[in-house]
Amino acid sequence: MAKKLHPSVQKFKEFVKNNPNIIQEVRKGNATWQELYEDWYLLGEDDKRWESFGIKPNTEPEKNSEPDKADWMSNIVGTFKKMDPNQVQHHINNLSQAIGAIQGVLSSFQAGNQGGASVKPPEGSKHPFSFRKD
Repeated sequence: MAKKLHPSVQKFKEFVKNNPNIIQEVRKGNATWQELYEDWYLLGEDDKRWESFGIKPNTEPEKNSEPDKADWMSNIVGTFKKMDPNQVQHHINNLSQAIGAIQGVLSSFQAGNQGGASVKPPEGSKHPFSFRKD
């Protein structure tokens, strides 16, 4: 049973088959398969590095790199349609509470730095728990 290769390795093999000059460079000892695969994987097939092997990059005119505004808007609208309003409200409440807690901590630090006095617990009973007899 033959071992199945990773899809990226299969694509690299196709790239090498389409560009036999790469094979000659490896046989001459100018490069290793590992180096070439890493360069192909990181840089892509259209990089200028491959010009040294006699490979011309694709010179097809690129489409506008910005997505079409209609597609962008349809994606946004689709995302909003999929949202559960109750879940969104829950997340907003959690975020609001977290921001409030952070603001409280920051204000306590600011009060400590400004007045030289730290935040004191309320005076009264010296016991942290108050129990009453029924």
